[in-house]
Amino acid sequence: MGCPARPERASAMIVRPRPGLLRLFFILRGSVLQRIFPQVVVVLALSGAVVLAHRSDPGRIPSFDGAPFALLGIALSVFLGFSNNACYDRWWEARKAWGQLIAMARDLLRQTLLLEQRGPEAAAGRRRLVDLAIAFPHALVVHLREGAATADLLRVLPAGLSQTPPGVPDRFLPDRILREMGAVLARLRSAGHLSDMEFVMLDGILGRMTEALTTCERIKSTPVPFGYTLLLHRTAYLFCFLLPFGFADVLGWGTPLAAALVAYTFFGLDALGSELEEPFGTLPNDLPIAALATGIEIILREGMGESGLPAAPEPVDFMLL
Repeated sequence: MGCPARPERASAMIVRPRPGLLRLFFILRGSVLQRIFPQVVVVLALSGAVVLAHRSDPGRIPSFDGAPFALLGIALSVFLGFSNNACYDRWWEARKAWGQLIAMARDLLRQTLLLEQRGPEAAAGRRRLVDLAIAFPHALVVHLREGAATADLLRVLPAGLSQTPPGVPDRFLPDRILREMGAVLARLRSAGHLSDMEFVMLDGILGRMTEALTTCERIKSTPVPFGYTLLLHRTAYLFCFLLPFGFADVLGWGTPLAAALVAYTFFGLDALGSELEEPFGTLPNDLPIAALATGIEIILREGMGESGLPAAPEPVDFMLL
């Protein structure tokens, strides 16, 4: 139904096995019930009041044929499906971009091995490239996630790329890191440590890293159109608030339960879509980009033969940030 602004909370992707049938109905962490609980309660209370008033004074409470509600519900479900598909496409595209960064890290390690055999200057160039590649995903986390901590970034940021002022996120830092990596490749080529073919091969890795950066920036800066969001919000709220008037005659005291279930479904799909639309945040179903950045760092440091690697990210209470 669209994707409104959301409050930030210290959590991210849910990582847990599929629950059994009994536990399925009692899981709160990672569900959207906590976010939509007030709306569901309002619909439940309104439905109870409508049924009570209809029973005590039928002439004062209007009732409608339930058939139009069924048709409108089907149409609304279709629109909600389109909206959630659009939001999921954004989430999945962001995940593919970060998957591309992981692949590029492995490619960089493998394709720069040749520099280790070409003297101390070439080996130092490889070390510089890898250090910059380690810093890049951490800089991207700070660039994409509002209020992200800069401790990991400052820990791995190579000399010559210090932020100004220190500790303040630099929205151009990921691009500056890529430009510095390009400068290192250019120096290696000028010094004769890389052939033209090898230079083009390694520069292609930087090109794909740039594509991943651009994809993430596009997703972050281009929300789902507001008019589309507003239309679905209005329709869903009107449908859920009018639903009790259409079924009070037919379902009686079963109307509050039926209306609450419909509200849970529609408002829940809306809330889930809002989480997926902005995949770089810290809500339960957002991407764990900080964990992915640490994973890339581990890959690169292990490939360089380092010891004392950072601890692999582990979910805390089923949450992976």
